[in-house]
Amino acid sequence: MPYFDAASSAPPHPVARQALLAALDEGWGDPARLYREGRRARLLLDAARQTAADAVGCRPDELVFTASGTRAVHQGIAGALAGRRRVGRGLVVSAVEHSSVLHAATAHTVAGGTVTEVGVDRTGRVAPTAYADALRGSAEPVALACLQSANHEVGTEQPVADVAEVCRGAGVPLLVDAAQSLGWGRVEGGWSLLTASAHKWGGPAGVGLLVVRKGMRFAPQGPVDERESGRSAGFENIPAIVAAAASLRAVRAEAESEALRLRGLVDRIRTRVPELVPDVEVVGDPTRRLPHLVTFSCLYVDGESLLHGLDRAEFAVSSGSSCTSSTLTPSHVLRAMGVLSEGNVRVSLPVGTAETDVELFLELLPGIVSAVRAKLGAPTGRESASVRGPRADGAAPSGVADAPGAQSSAAADAAGGGAEDEGGAGDGDGDGDGARSDGGVGVGAGGGGESGGGAGADARKEAPALTVDALGKRCPLPVIELAKVIEDVPVGAVVAVLADDDAARLDIPAWCDMRGQEYVGERAAQRGAAYWVRRR
Repeated sequence: MPYFDAASSAPPHPVARQALLAALDEGWGDPARLYREGRRARLLLDAARQTAADAVGCRPDELVFTASGTRAVHQGIAGALAGRRRVGRGLVVSAVEHSSVLHAATAHTVAGGTVTEVGVDRTGRVAPTAYADALRGSAEPVALACLQSANHEVGTEQPVADVAEVCRGAGVPLLVDAAQSLGWGRVEGGWSLLTASAHKWGGPAGVGLLVVRKGMRFAPQGPVDERESGRSAGFENIPAIVAAAASLRAVRAEAESEALRLRGLVDRIRTRVPELVPDVEVVGDPTRRLPHLVTFSCLYVDGESLLHGLDRAEFAVSSGSSCTSSTLTPSHVLRAMGVLSEGNVRVSLPVGTAETDVELFLELLPGIVSAVRAKLGAPTGRESASVRGPRADGAAPSGVADAPGAQSSAAADAAGGGAEDEGGAGDGDGDGDGARSDGGVGVGAGGGGESGGGAGADARKEAPALTVDALGKRCPLPVIELAKVIEDVPVGAVVAVLADDDAARLDIPAWCDMRGQEYVGERAAQRGAAYWVRRR
């Protein structure tokens, strides 16, 4: 079974397995003891620390081993904030950080601190100037900034060196989450703290790295002991640590040649998938990215069904779609980027991936996507470029009820009858007619309130020509319903989609961008929200 999910956890490197077994025989003693078994364990631990430090580019006494990459992040952020508490309680993070960083930021907020989130562009990349603005504009003095070296979902590499320079100029230390990139090379720049996780590069799970540069004010939080310089309590798992360090050295020795080979395979996926599958958006930076990772989203597809289809074809991939998440919300990374979230697939190739496996994936993917779309009743092809106006006989378009004299609640909501939304929607009073049909589409008329997108006075006078009632339906169904009716209105007319799935807020604008339609904005409704789309 081809395993294409190395970004979640890389397969164990052969060197990791060999080192682990050897260290089980030699490294089971307490490294804090002076007898033979203890000395032997200490030698193994010190050698592993030196190996890891060489790979990171730091001093051995700056690096400690933790129980996981997540623990390294939590301990690093908490310790840095506590050590600099006299400076201030401000924390700056990017909007696309790993959840471990965002969870630590939430805990900091609960404890009374402030958090400033830096946005990204559509490739998932931050701008150093945005970090500079965040450092200056924080509600209180900033004690710490955080930035990943490369994104775990879309592979975009971040300008760490430039951001570190900005932070240095402001007198703020930078913590770098290097979990995804450390196996490929050192993180350059003047960072102050760094974290990583061994199972991301083929080492065993349960080993993390935390590096704190000399001169950095750091106060470990929680109960501490004499282990790992007082920064990571508990008995060291020496066999796993030895395996982690040995595998890091091994993968780094192969990194240059393997990165070149895998980048070629990923480039093939990035190029061929949009050619083979209609209506696909490849996301992430096309050049400044990890060599082994590519992410794409498919219109009219739910991620869970797509992953199940690929699993039946014996391909292991992951997804950032909301239907694959326990929270039933779209990936925070894709949301921050403003790209399509549904039908999302992340392919991350492990070291040694065969070209034939990639070719088989490309061969099978179109049929799997097509089967999922057919099951959902999605459009069978790209929408026609021709303009289809109202029917010659004056009847409502197919799927739209024509019931003069009564306005449906769906149409009223779509026209702006709901409460004012966060974007400043007006209280439009619809007075047209129309009724909801069994197909969930109604003819709506009435004065729509101003959208959050700032449609202005013209929008307040406008009314949707069609209302799609997708309440209670999960994405991609609201998008599919929109695609089915968009050509049933004249060019320039508006279709309103009522939806209460949070993913619609991301996917409907993304659909407009992909299909060349105009996203007018969002209006509040009694349930969910009304998303207005103008046909071009």
